[in-house]
Amino acid sequence: MTNFSELGLSPEILAAVKQLGYTNPSPVQAQAIPLVLQKRNVVACAQTGTGKTAAFTLPLMQLTKRSQGKELAPRALIISPVRELATQIEKVARTVSNQTKLRVGVVVGGVKYGPQLARMSKGIDVLVATPGRLLDLMENKHLSLKNIEILVLDEADRMMDMGFWPQIKRVMATIPKESQKLLFSATIGPEIQKMVDSYMPNPAFVEIARKGMTADKIEQVALPVSAMQKTDLLLTVLERTTTGKTLVFTRTKRRADRVVRILRKAGVRCEPIHGDRSQNQRTRALEMFTKGKIDVLVTTDVISRGIDIKQLDHVINFDVPDAPEDYVHRIGRTGRAGATGNALTFVAPDEISNFRGIEFLTKKVIPCMDIEGFVYRDDRVIPSADRSAEKRKPFANRGGRGSRSRGRSRR
Repeated sequence: MTNFSELGLSPEILAAVKQLGYTNPSPVQAQAIPLVLQKRNVVACAQTGTGKTAAFTLPLMQLTKRSQGKELAPRALIISPVRELATQIEKVARTVSNQTKLRVGVVVGGVKYGPQLARMSKGIDVLVATPGRLLDLMENKHLSLKNIEILVLDEADRMMDMGFWPQIKRVMATIPKESQKLLFSATIGPEIQKMVDSYMPNPAFVEIARKGMTADKIEQVALPVSAMQKTDLLLTVLERTTTGKTLVFTRTKRRADRVVRILRKAGVRCEPIHGDRSQNQRTRALEMFTKGKIDVLVTTDVISRGIDIKQLDHVINFDVPDAPEDYVHRIGRTGRAGATGNALTFVAPDEISNFRGIEFLTKKVIPCMDIEGFVYRDDRVIPSADRSAEKRKPFANRGGRGSRSRGRSRR
């Protein structure tokens, strides 16, 4: 299928599709939407950046009926692991609601209860939530899930990784057993399969990509470096990259703050975003980054899943992630929806084992690259004979929005 009109969507939803700027459905959308409209339980596994949000939001908004009056028991519930992703989903749902007239709300942690409760008091049909705040509202009798007809678990594997399984089980025990359940994830591990077996009878499976697959249009390279040289290398890379937004991933929150301090001293416009930042700070930083008011966003894996940043040119792994799957999700912030992107990974000697794990998972040999003019010491080179002669031009311009001259500072 190559057209949304062939998927069984109503005229109202098709009007919303046009408003959202979608053209042709992605593979996960083409396969999942008809199954959801048939009211099947669906388990969908697809790599990041393939349009999973629309794959469940569009049919969910078509199936959901508006509640009467100021009902505080929504008909549809979408659970996501992090605040930014929940907010992003809510924006898509709200755009669709312009056509369907459904009432959409979002409840996330890190912000005051008052505005969220005020919004819910007016009645709500579709609720987007993070697990912690959702349970808080339920336990304090501010919210009932007795009328849930459709439940979506988005980025389910990430919720398991973050320890949300106990909360998810409590939610599943509260909603009606006959409700339709949709599970979207980048990977289907043992814990996910256990949940499917327990709560989703006779599901339809949609599998678009194998585990560990990365987008073909992301150019991936590794930069060998000592741990002590990483910040110097980062400044050098930022000075010589093509024009565009750069997302930098660090291993810890303290490390992200330290990198930001160093970059700011060098005149780089940047902001941190991680779990210790308030929701307002995180929202503001993401908005500044999206609008081009800052060039660099330094973060942890808190936004490695699901967050859609338009025209993100570069992802830099300042630290190699401990879990190979996190690498796939990190670099998946660029090269989305068929666009091109660049992903660089700084590899220190004590990170070589984790780096090899990434190559094993992705089934790709990631080539090494030296930054011209940057001084490497002999003991800071990844020891691999099959890579020693492999050099690449730093951040080769792939026909993007122009290039940055070699000597120009990023300010």
